[in-house]
Formats: sequence, C-alpha cells, structure tokens
Amino acid sequence: MARPFLTATWRHLAMLNWAVDPALVAPLVPRGTELDFWQGRTYLSVVGFLFLDTRVLGVPVPFHRDFEEINLRFYVRRGEKRAVAFVKEIVPRAAIAWTARALYNEPYVAWPTSHLIETAPAGHASRAAYEWRAHGTTHRVALAAAGPPAPLVPGSEAEFIAEHYWGYTAQRDRGTVEYEVRHPPWRAAAAAEARLECDVARVYGPQFAPALAGPPTSAFLAEGSPITVSSATRLRL
Repeated sequence: MARPFLTATWRHLAMLNWAVDPALVAPLVPRGTELDFWQGRTYLSVVGFLFLDTRVLGVPVPFHRDFEEINLRFYVRRGEKRAVAFVKEIVPRAAIAWTARALYNEPYVAWPTSHLIETAPAGHASRAAYEWRAHGTTHRVALAAAGPPAPLVPGSEAEFIAEHYWGYTAQRDRGTVEYEVRHPPWRAAAAAEARLECDVARVYGPQFAPALAGPPTSAFLAEGSPITVSSATRLRL
C-alpha cells in the first residue's frame, strides 16, 4: 500500500443501488479504467454513512473528526482491481471538501448534513437516515434493516457493491489518480424498506433523474469498520 493518507472508521452505511443503462455513467469513467458489471448489470449507488475519528497523516483535525457523508457512486475496474468512482460526495465541512478537491480532485461539496441511527435491542443498527440541505430543500436517504447483519455472500450483489478496495478519480488534465482503501470484510443486513427523497436533477444533474426516480433495485445496511485510505498515485496512461 502507498503511504496512508487518511484513517477513520466508517459506520452504518445505507447503500441504495439502482441498475442503470451503462451509457449514463460511461462519460464519467476515469481514463485507464472500465465499467465494472455484476451479472451484466451496471450499478449506481447512493450511500450515506458516518465518518468517525478521522485523521489525516495520523493527526486528528479539530472539529473535523466526526461527520456524515452522502455520495453517488458507480463501479469501475482496472485489471483485477475493483473500484469505485464518484459523481458527487456531500460532507458538512468546507475544509474537508476543499482538501479532497485539491488533493484528489474528488467531486466534493459542503452542504449542511445530519443523521439518525436507531439501534435494535441486540445492539446492531436497525434504521439509518442521512439528510442534507441544498438548493433550499432538505434531501434524505433512509433505510430500515430487515434483520441483523450477516457476512456478505461471496459472489452476491451485496458483496459486489460493498467490497471495492480501490478508487479512481479523473483529473482536470484528463489524467487519472488511483488510491487504495483497506478495511476488513463487512457484515450487512438486507433492507426491509429504503427510499431516496431528493431533487435528483438539482443535486446530481438532470441526466440522473430518470434512473433514480423509482425504488432502488436493492438496498442494504452495512456495519462498516476502521478504514485506511492511501495517498493518491497518478496512473501512467
């Protein structure tokens, strides 16, 4: 792994997934990568989660350790490296968004966010909701778990969505950077209900509105874990 840049704990990942036409995200695929598919399907996911105990180069940044993130992402690969690429990433702190844009060219924006996590008597999360305020409107992603979390089944749709250990980001000069994300395998619970309440056209762009208008193809709540993100490395293209 390249030098660790960021460490944190990701918790209570509400993952809502839509099977979409690959032409929708094809223009956003970073150079040097290609779309990744699960059983021939292209997926677009809205993911809300908690970023906890965040440290940059091992140093905690005051008032920037714990916060929500809500992102819209799709899936790519480079050889055997299965990865994610992002359409937009929402966080509540301007400094976080600025740093991610400056160092990685990640599509971060800073908007007010909040969350609500409900815990079952057994101790695991039973509901998770993440909200953000943008364009004069409150937007929301919410999920209720159907039961307790369990290990992901190898080869399953949920494993495909959750178990990506690389990220690729297109750069302003048409180059691409690569970074690694390390974490142990997650456990997850299927969703009994899941919904996205969002003005998609204004938040993500009108091209995404038809694809995200209906209910998700699938949804689940992943427990999360400590994670380590490496420094970015520029691809030789």
